[in-house]
Amino acid sequence: MSKKQEFDQAFLRRQREALIKLRRELLRTTQAKENEESDIRAQSLGEAHEYEDDAQRLTMLEVDGQIVSRDVQRLSLVERALQKIEDGTYGVSDVNGEPIPRERLEAIPEAT
Repeated sequence: MSKKQEFDQAFLRRQREALIKLRRELLRTTQAKENEESDIRAQSLGEAHEYEDDAQRLTMLEVDGQIVSRDVQRLSLVERALQKIEDGTYGVSDVNGEPIPRERLEAIPEAT
């Protein structure tokens, strides 16, 4: 039983703009991290190096990979929220069909 919230067009426009901006930022940082990972891997090939250097690089790659994974998951939520705006279901929980408080949507526009 879905309970639809009514939002004014100005609020929905602001949320759409915030989501589009967030999508751009997530795509940019994800691409930058992937490029950085490629650079690190390329540098380590054929290079004389210490095992400690490898351990540091692997740790950096692991942390960066976790950040990229989190950003990709968040990007999926952003895309879902944008679709929900288009569908007219923005502000309704995907989990339980209950309304998501406006304050939460303002703080986390990709909340679904």
